[in-house]
Amino acid sequence: MAIQNGFSKFLIKRGVISQEQLDDALKSARERNVPLRDSLVTLGYATPDEVTEAIAAHSRVEYVNLNKVEIPDDIVELMPESVARENAVLPFSESDGQLKVLISDPDDIETIEKLRFILNRDVKIALASKQGIMEHINRVYGQMEGESADSILQEFTDTAIDFTETVDDAGGTESEELDDESAPIVRLVHLMITEAVQLRASDIHVEPFEDRIRIRYRIDGVLHERDVLPRRQLGAVLSRIKILAKIDIAERRRPQDGRIKATVGDKELDLRVSVIPTNHGQSVVMRILDKDSIKVGIRQLGFSDKNFKTFQSLIRRPNGIILVTGPTGSGKTTTLYAALNTLNRPDRKIITAEDPVEYYLPGINQVEVRHNIGLDFARIIRSMLRQAPNIILVGEMRDTETAQMGIQASLTGHLVFSTLHTNDAPSAVTRMVDMGVPGYLVASSVVAILAQRLIRTICPKCRHKHKPSDAILKLFQISDEQLAKANFMKGRGCNSCQRTGFKGRLGIFELLLVDSRVREMIFQQASTSDIRKYAVANGMKTLYADGIDKVLNGVTTFEEIARVAKRTEQDD
Repeated sequence: MAIQNGFSKFLIKRGVISQEQLDDALKSARERNVPLRDSLVTLGYATPDEVTEAIAAHSRVEYVNLNKVEIPDDIVELMPESVARENAVLPFSESDGQLKVLISDPDDIETIEKLRFILNRDVKIALASKQGIMEHINRVYGQMEGESADSILQEFTDTAIDFTETVDDAGGTESEELDDESAPIVRLVHLMITEAVQLRASDIHVEPFEDRIRIRYRIDGVLHERDVLPRRQLGAVLSRIKILAKIDIAERRRPQDGRIKATVGDKELDLRVSVIPTNHGQSVVMRILDKDSIKVGIRQLGFSDKNFKTFQSLIRRPNGIILVTGPTGSGKTTTLYAALNTLNRPDRKIITAEDPVEYYLPGINQVEVRHNIGLDFARIIRSMLRQAPNIILVGEMRDTETAQMGIQASLTGHLVFSTLHTNDAPSAVTRMVDMGVPGYLVASSVVAILAQRLIRTICPKCRHKHKPSDAILKLFQISDEQLAKANFMKGRGCNSCQRTGFKGRLGIFELLLVDSRVREMIFQQASTSDIRKYAVANGMKTLYADGIDKVLNGVTTFEEIARVAKRTEQDD
């Protein structure tokens, strides 16, 4: 902020500083090219609150001492955390549709206008110190229930997180490569992983930009910005992550992959690390693989009663192919592992071919694809058939050879599970035909196709009854009969769910059974829409319809279904 001479005199008049202190601060501000207010605080001539209060009085703007007020939760919810952190602002009160926002610089017109645009409402400002605003943001946003942000750091210092370190050839541990000056970075990376686990994140994104490093966590499938680091820390953060993941820290031009084993509290975790070079430096994504997440039973996946009974009978078939389809991150692996856990008994031999093996399942033989030595899916399937398995899991049918090998396995008396990347269940048939698999082989081997997506579920702690507007009900075509039985819910947002109103995820499913009529349609090379039309007429619920059922039962919201599933012709 450009401080005028009038403000300098105003500070002396109010007795905040003396003339000598002002001269000293002005000199320091010029040398360091910083605002006078920062120079006064740095030199210790005034506190941030004293300077901000003087600026407020001089600018005739209301001043708020955050040490003496408490902002209600319903006001905090009016501004997303990312907006508050990025702009160092804080919602304070609301009156007649006007939102009063705390800011540290009354002359920052750009930020004020940006807030009016983002929040789409009239914004009035009051002043508070930037330090006070940031401390308050850390306190009111995103803290765990019953914990402050400090408690996460405290848990780390109490050795709640422990990394498995390997001994190198010289007898020392790899972590010794970092000297004493690197200790804060070591703590930072440990804290980052600890906090992500505490917040139930599935992955951590470390993204470099021209002037900063952005840290984001994906929680329940949605990315949330958690922190911004100075650009100068990029090299140290990358080196620490690479050392833990046993990746070459000197390589900066090629994509790299690694794995970190960590224990957070009493949880044993694997972190799959991916590093790619970008125009501003190397970007890192750490995928958190929690073994507890695959211990769920089929019942907990989110199946409707009808789909649950059908799927249970399908996985007990002696042979055939069951395909699970959906985009990356739609829960296909969790569904398949839940099925394998159900079938995993001493009298059954189960072999999997995966790229890579994400979770290790006791009692199941898991083989990892290694392209560098020619060990691909097709070669693994060919070899695993000599092991006389009862059940085979093929991580993904990526090409004709893999698909044909899977089909041959099913036709020789094996139950085969696999995945495909398609948008819905009927299009999996045409996808396999497009890959070059003859239609008669698809028709004779595939017994069912399960398409799925993951939706966020309403937080159980802050859920409350909610009546959607007539416009929403009309948009989603909710009938009077459905409305009479509906139990609409919505989350207010609380500390437990990081004020999102959602906590946890469930699947929505579309289960296509390949009966004699569907087989005939595949032989005749019927279109995807014709297969879908027949399946819906015979009781198949589309992803969209299954999602709407979950909205009517108070599990999720219309907005969430619209985000992950699209209406088809058969849903009209």
